[in-house]
Amino acid sequence: MKKQTIIVTGAASGIGKGIAKYFLDRGDNVVMNSFTAESLENTYNEFGAGSNLAMVVGDVSKKSTGEQLVATAIEKFGSVDVLVNNAGIFDSRPFLEVDEAYLDKFLTTNLKGTYFTTQTVIPQMLNQKGGVVINIGTPLVSHGLGGWPASAAISSKGAIHALTIQLAAEFGKQNIRVNTVAPGVIRTPMHGDKADLSAGLHLLNRVGEIEDVAEMVYTVAKSNFITGSIINVDGGKGSGHNLN
Repeated sequence: MKKQTIIVTGAASGIGKGIAKYFLDRGDNVVMNSFTAESLENTYNEFGAGSNLAMVVGDVSKKSTGEQLVATAIEKFGSVDVLVNNAGIFDSRPFLEVDEAYLDKFLTTNLKGTYFTTQTVIPQMLNQKGGVVINIGTPLVSHGLGGWPASAAISSKGAIHALTIQLAAEFGKQNIRVNTVAPGVIRTPMHGDKADLSAGLHLLNRVGEIEDVAEMVYTVAKSNFITGSIINVDGGKGSGHNLN
C-alpha cells in the first residue's frame, strides 16, 4: 500500500496519539499537532522522533496552525493525503447554566478547529487531485442522555457531523472524501480509572479501546469508496443502551 502523509490534530495523548501511532506502525508519514508543547514533544520522542514523523505545536482554531501543518507536511514529506481532525474538548453543564463564554469554548475548539484546519488542507488536496478528511464526532449527536447534560459540547459536535456531509458533497467530484468517525466511551486518560463505569451505555456492555477507533480511522483513510458517512465505533451506544 502506498505510503501516505497523515496530519493528526490533538495527537499528544488519548485517541489522537493512538491514531498517530497506528499509521506510523504501518509505515505512513505522520505530522502530529497539539496545543500543549511539552506533551507533544514527549509523544514525539516516545514515538522515536524518526524521519517519518514531524510535529507542530498550535491552536487548531487559528487558521495559521493549519497552514503550518500543511507547510510542514509538504516540506518534509511532499503531500497531505489524510487529515484527521481529532483535537477537541468535551464537558457537561446543565443547559440553563451555559453562558456565552462556555458555549464559545466548544464552538472555538471543536467546530472552528475542524473547520479552519480542513480549509487549509483542501487546496493542497485539490492540487493532488485527491485526499481524505476524517473528523471525530460522537454518537450522542443522535442519541440523547437525559442524565448527562452536555448540550454545548454535543451541539459543536453536531455541527461537525453536518459539515462532514456538506464537504463530502462539495468536493466529491474532486476525489476528496470526507467522513466522521464517532466513538463511544473509550478508555483514555481523560476518563482516568472511571471509564468502565460507562460500560452499560453500550450494547456490548463494555467501553472501547483506543485501537478500536484508530483501526476504523485507518480503514476509512485507506478506502476509496466511503464518503459523507458518520461511522459509529461505539459498541452500539448510538443504537441503544442496557438497563442495568
